[in-house]
Parts: sequence; C-alpha cells; structure tokens
Amino acid sequence: MKILLYSEHLKLVEKSGVGRAINHQKKALEENNLSYTINKKDDFDIVHINTVFPSSLWMSKFAKAKGKKVVYHAHSTEEDFKNSFRGSNFLAPFFKKWIMKCYSSGDLIITPTPYSKRLLKGYGLTNPIVNISNGIDLHYFAKNNQYSKRFREKYQLDESDKVIISVGLYIERKGILDFVELAKSMPEYTFIWFGYTNLNAVSTKVKKAVETTLPNLYFPGYVNSEELRDAYSGSDLFLFLTHEETEGIVLLEALAMKIPVLIRDIPIYEDWLTNNENVYKSNSLDQFKVSIKGILNKELPSLVEKGYEVAKERDIRFIGKQLEQEYRKLIAASEIEYTIEKAKNLNAGDTF
Repeated sequence: MKILLYSEHLKLVEKSGVGRAINHQKKALEENNLSYTINKKDDFDIVHINTVFPSSLWMSKFAKAKGKKVVYHAHSTEEDFKNSFRGSNFLAPFFKKWIMKCYSSGDLIITPTPYSKRLLKGYGLTNPIVNISNGIDLHYFAKNNQYSKRFREKYQLDESDKVIISVGLYIERKGILDFVELAKSMPEYTFIWFGYTNLNAVSTKVKKAVETTLPNLYFPGYVNSEELRDAYSGSDLFLFLTHEETEGIVLLEALAMKIPVLIRDIPIYEDWLTNNENVYKSNSLDQFKVSIKGILNKELPSLVEKGYEVAKERDIRFIGKQLEQEYRKLIAASEIEYTIEKAKNLNAGDTF
C-alpha cells in the first residue's frame, strides 16, 4: 500500500494550518512505516488530498479514473472562511459550493474534529466522514529551559516580565482585534502575536490593529517552528482568541508545551476541552482580563498537566495508526469492488 500525499501548490499553504497538517501527515506515516510519495508521477494506491485548488479536484478525478481511492481532507468550512480576508463574507457561499464539490469527489472525507464533521454533514455531504485530529509531535514540542532562555534573550525580556503570546494569520476570525484591545488595557503584560498576512489582503480594522503602536505589543511576523517552540517555552500564557476553527494545530502545540492556555469558549471545543479542567475559557473582553490576571498571578490553579493529557491523546504516532486503519479499509473495499466486477464480467461471458 502506497499513499500519494498530494502537495501541489504547497508554497501557497505551507505557512498555514493546512501546510502544518501536511507535514504532520508525512511524519505520522513515517513513524508508522507507511509508504508514501509526494510525486504524483509515482505509482500509488490512494491519493490523500489536503487542498481545494482546482488542480486538487482534477487530481481527485484523475485518480478515480485510474481506479485509485481518494481521501479528501476537509480542513476548511464556510464558517472558518468567513471573517478572514477582505471580501471573504461575500464569497463564503460560493466557497462552500466549491469545497462541497471537492470533498464530494472523495471516497472518504477526513476532518479534524467531531465539530467539523457535524458541519460537513449539515452541508448535505453523503460520503463517509471520519474525524481524525491533525495530531502533534510530542517529541518535538517539549518544554525546555534552553528554548525559554533563547526566546527571552531574543526579545529582550526580563525574567519578571509576564508574556502572553498568540499565533495565527492576521485575520479577524483569529481574534486579533481583541488581542490588541487586551494589550491596550493591560499594559503591565507583554503581548506578542506570531504569524503574518499581507496587509493588502485584510480588512481595514485588522490593518489598523496590526499597525497599532504600543510599548507592550509586538508583531514579529511569521517565524519557523523552532522559534515558535522557543516562544511556547519562554512565555507565560497562550491566548487563543479564535472565533472559529476546524481544530487549531497551534493550540495543540501550546498544550504539548505545557504552557497555560486561555481560549474563547466556542462550540468546537465543547467536545474535548473543559473549562477549569484542562484549559480556561472566556467570552467577553472583561472575562478575558479576569482570567488573564488569575492565571498570571497564580490565583487560578495550573491546568498544564491536564492540558498535556489532551495533547498526548493526539500524539502523531497514534494519528498515523488511525490513518493507516482508514487507508486499509479503502484498499479492502477496492479489492471487494474488483472481485465483484470480475464476477460480473465472467457471468456476462457465460451468457454468450
């Protein structure tokens, strides 16, 4: 069994959650000794598609025409397309129709969470859908004092400085407007947002927020995974203000790094993250302020060990086993289909 991880136009998504998910899949397959290729000219049994470009849909149809099985990974929904780039709300209904066309071409749809699975079923998709986490590499994302020291030195932070970080594109859906407002109202803390989007593509409100000048607010832009790991190690709180997600790989990274986590209380996290148990949740700016102070002043109990257990359940090696199970089901179904078709042809021949 050989898997084609279809990676055309990877450069366009490599700095996004989709790009990270593709890298996680490579690692998950390698850790489980599963054969894969990223070269579409190689022979393969199953194509696993993560993107929704026109070439991705073409690849799905091409593979099916060759008798190959297609796994379509649903990372995007209409809901998380909204409030992203300029004009995204107007385009969202058209985007939904397009992704439905892409996803419906698969023999199997994989999506990261039960929440995103419910959304897709609500669209009327009839293909089999399973939810499998994007996973987290616990060996790589592990807290280390050296990482912490490197982060603090780079950003000229004293040991006594309380640092709050977030990670994501410069888009409204990610909660960047609230992040800036909190920085304005809490000058005693340092706020750092990692990630980048061309400001020509974002709304006026987001552009204004990113261009805000405050002594305690920093936008270093996109950083590589090593620098991000340093930041997780050296900061005091991961603040995830997103309004909509299909999972949130950076959240898994923060949980794995055993950093206190405060998130917005949204439906996607109802199934697997519990307030006051493995994370803290808030909704309004006032609630976030209270929670931030409680966590950083250690007035609230640490939940990092319980949060780590959540990440542990999504270890990339376990995710690889889940993927393998679904791949093998498709191969078995393909063999059954071949046997049935062969029997039909033999019977048709007997008629003559």
